[in-house]
Amino acid sequence: MTEPSGDTPPEAAPTAPGEPDESTAATPTDGAEPAEAAEAPDTTAAPGPEGDGEDGGADAESGATTAGEGEAAGAGAPELSEAQAELAAQREFRARIEQRKAGRVGPVEAGAKLSGTAADLLAAVRAVESGAKPVAVPRVEEPASPRPAPAAAPETTVRPPAPPAPVVTEETTAAVGQVLARGGAPETLAGQVAAVLGEGAARALEDDPWQLLSVPGVRPEQADGFARALLGAACGPADPRRAVALAAWLLEQAALKGHTALEIGAVREGLAKLSVPEPDKAVGLAISEAAVLVFQEEPEDEEETASESESDGAAEQGPQAPVLLGLERYALAEESLADGLARLIRTVEAAEWDGPELARAAGAHGLVLHTGGEAARAEPTALAEAARARGLRVALAAHTARDGAVPLAALLSGAAGTGRDAEGALALDLLCLLDAPQLDVESAAALVEALPDGCRLVLFGDPHVLGAAGPGRVFGDLLATRLAPQIASRTPDPGPLGELVSGIGIGELNQVDAPGKEVVIVPVRDAGEAVHRTVQLVADSIPRAIGVPAEQTQVITVGHGGSAGTRALNAALKQRLNPGPGRFGGYDPGDRVAHSPSPGRTVTGTVVSADAAGLHLDCGGERVVVPKERVEPALRHGWALTAHQAAGARWPAAVVVLPGDAAGGLSRAWVYTAFGRAERHLSVVHGVDQALQRAVAEGLPAERTTRLRPLLEALLQDDDEG
Repeated sequence: MTEPSGDTPPEAAPTAPGEPDESTAATPTDGAEPAEAAEAPDTTAAPGPEGDGEDGGADAESGATTAGEGEAAGAGAPELSEAQAELAAQREFRARIEQRKAGRVGPVEAGAKLSGTAADLLAAVRAVESGAKPVAVPRVEEPASPRPAPAAAPETTVRPPAPPAPVVTEETTAAVGQVLARGGAPETLAGQVAAVLGEGAARALEDDPWQLLSVPGVRPEQADGFARALLGAACGPADPRRAVALAAWLLEQAALKGHTALEIGAVREGLAKLSVPEPDKAVGLAISEAAVLVFQEEPEDEEETASESESDGAAEQGPQAPVLLGLERYALAEESLADGLARLIRTVEAAEWDGPELARAAGAHGLVLHTGGEAARAEPTALAEAARARGLRVALAAHTARDGAVPLAALLSGAAGTGRDAEGALALDLLCLLDAPQLDVESAAALVEALPDGCRLVLFGDPHVLGAAGPGRVFGDLLATRLAPQIASRTPDPGPLGELVSGIGIGELNQVDAPGKEVVIVPVRDAGEAVHRTVQLVADSIPRAIGVPAEQTQVITVGHGGSAGTRALNAALKQRLNPGPGRFGGYDPGDRVAHSPSPGRTVTGTVVSADAAGLHLDCGGERVVVPKERVEPALRHGWALTAHQAAGARWPAAVVVLPGDAAGGLSRAWVYTAFGRAERHLSVVHGVDQALQRAVAEGLPAERTTRLRPLLEALLQDDDEG
């Protein structure tokens, strides 16, 4: 067989008894997936969340309706499902954030010691607050390679019990629906708006229609249309309420791409593109309204720098550090995470553990970073077992439950693991966390805050895979700080698949010998043929030639949209593998599904039944119930996934689909992640010509703007100076 290599496009493998023959189903293609793992919504004409009606159009009202329509639910839901565990963990973290906010005398002290341009920016803000004529916000020339800024971390870590989920009354929802109707927005948005804005949501919308932008999926042009309908002639692009809302919206959009902050110039440019007059003044107004926070890195030795400046006033000043803007939510999370990591590093009691290098490092340090491929996952597992043998309280957790690890959300909620101690912290002496690159900043903060003083934390991950779906690059930032021991595994991934994927990690797409058909290339001319050949591979060729059944084969493609995206592929695969009318909100018993209990996290399973409670799923042996109102936003058919959704999981066989129009969505990390999901067999449905080779050689991921590294460096530098 021929692998993608050199200067020629890959060829088809020689025909064998199990190779695909011509058969069914094709549906049309387009488009590559955005950086985030959650499905990219389509645009709509009316104000409202960006929906798509994929996979039979799951309808929260008509899906999984009554017990009479559904099948028997069997033993019923467990005491705490994975989705409930995820929500409980999120609520607990939000409570800690609120306590921190309440404990502060004023707003978050972001950049309290600013100087130069940033100080001028804050002066403009104070002018706005005092009612004086606003001072023009200075333009900031950002350096070519900016470094995010350190800021003060919270002094203490608070661990309150998880509060009950907020309840929005029917009266509030009805009142919001009336305001939405007056503004020409879909009344179906009422529940989401009420959940985001709270009990005063109706009045808040009337006073500031652009608050509609705080609902995920609403776009600026939709909010503008809604505001025009409510305000009439009083509505205009210069409205200060619009400027504030759009500044926050730009930072929320940046968070979807992984950033926890943005340089002020990027925000200013984004506001200008959205027709906000005087973007500089708009930025100052957004800061004064506490919609965004401002940060700037301080010189490493501020007193020495100041002394030198006084003694040499004529000396030419160097380039200023970039001014960053961020949302309080992510600022608090990064500060909490930095504080918690510093606490673990400071409070561990060093001990001499015998064994391999990883064990010795874990015994001596509170934080250890361990890198390696799939085969190296056995090393932190062995470390956890050895620590248990020492009589320590140990947990092995992961982004996706496999290799004996429990899901991180279940560990934090108490549904799995050793439970909590008297102070509310996890009863642990050692936590080994797999899939660390999938940690976003909020999940990481919730995890670290839950660990007691003196607990050891070992983070394991493959630095070549796609990063977290949410904001932050926690594992990458920690590796860059070099403030904790870094242990690189020497265990290579075996076989032709291991050789292929290892080469991709260093930018080489090599031809590998695959005598057992471990790797097969299937060239296609267009997207329709890509769908056709994919269905053949999953339903016929791989089961016959490789011996892997269809239910153990995962299809991975670049995007959700287009004629060879997940929607089209799932429709074709359902027609072939489990045809049915989709009578339970677009789903039938036996359908393979992808459940997203929280943004950026996907669990695959199979529909078992439906009743008044919702859809009953079997997710790797665990029974999960998806309430009918959550079916549409949280469930998709799952025969085909994106690489972001598949990260952290593996299957006996994988079919990676690369139609011609997907070339723009490829990167080295994407190819590495997608190809690495296969344990025994990989089929590549290849229609991108040399774009695959270029993506592996040149397609480095875009840098994320974050603040964790300087925050942590500043905290531990204080220790060194002390």
